[in-house]
Amino acid sequence: MATSLAEIRAKLQASENRGTGGNSQGGGDNAIYAHWNIKEGDTARIRFLPDANKDNTFFWVERNMINLPFAGVKGQADSKPVTVQVPCVEMWGEACPVLAEVRTWFKDPSLEDMGRKYWKKKSYLFQGFVRENPITEDQTPENPIRRFIISPQIFNLIKSALLDPELENLPTDYQGGLDFVVTKTSKGGYADYSTSKWSRKESALDATEAAAIEQYGLHNLSDFLPKKPSDVELKVIKEMFEASVDGQAYDADRWGNYYRPRGVTVVTANAPAAAPTTSATPAPQVAEPSIAEDNGALNTPTPVAEAVPTAPITTPPAGGSQRAEDILAMIRNRKTS
Repeated sequence: MATSLAEIRAKLQASENRGTGGNSQGGGDNAIYAHWNIKEGDTARIRFLPDANKDNTFFWVERNMINLPFAGVKGQADSKPVTVQVPCVEMWGEACPVLAEVRTWFKDPSLEDMGRKYWKKKSYLFQGFVRENPITEDQTPENPIRRFIISPQIFNLIKSALLDPELENLPTDYQGGLDFVVTKTSKGGYADYSTSKWSRKESALDATEAAAIEQYGLHNLSDFLPKKPSDVELKVIKEMFEASVDGQAYDADRWGNYYRPRGVTVVTANAPAAAPTTSATPAPQVAEPSIAEDNGALNTPTPVAEAVPTAPITTPPAGGSQRAEDILAMIRNRKTS
């Protein structure tokens, strides 16, 4: 946990200089505040709180996920396309087998679009109070300390203000902190949050909020990140990735004990003999804003220390028309030629 604004600024600046762009305890407790459900023109006022993890300089944690689209579910008649979300191990500073392949695709204009499809989707997990809520919620959690899944578009606004030398106190300070106002507008037919901003007026937590912190305590935000994949699960992710690029259907018998499509119930057969006896269960999925809802903010690839060209994208080979091994072989051959 950061003890000063200067510490946060120093670490943010160090990240920029380097060129850097869960297992949930709460389960389905409705703790995540769905700010993307705000109506256009409405605002929500949020007060962020520190992370309980004293080793975390920031009051947020970064989450990197990869979407693997499939043509449907194998064995299900009239199955619609599904997407399986898997964790990218770059969250833990390790090499991701999917991005190891996808990174090279951006060197070929014909593969850029496909590269963007499989690139990691960044989001940021915060916690705090919802001080003004324009959303009518059927049920609010008993613990008023909510969690927030923040897109890169909003996060960049949060970060840029923290680097402003005129900001004197930590926004999470209990006495002299600042609220963050999320404002939803539209741009080009998509939701836009670019007018969201920090409040200019400092305020202290009220007695009810202070009592909630005393009663429930702060969350360790890393507890809500997905489970780190094991070596076996990394092999499963790589296999699913290649099948997805190939345009295949999701195979519950092969992968259902590891990762499953969001919102889809699948019946799995017994796990293969080579699989561990204890299956890996990813963190419960949350209904996050769609790409259209968030103006593409969750779907824009930004490879670390690698600029993605912004020129018009040519259409790549369709995923279902060419086998994954052919595409990957073409890329590998190009690297060695």
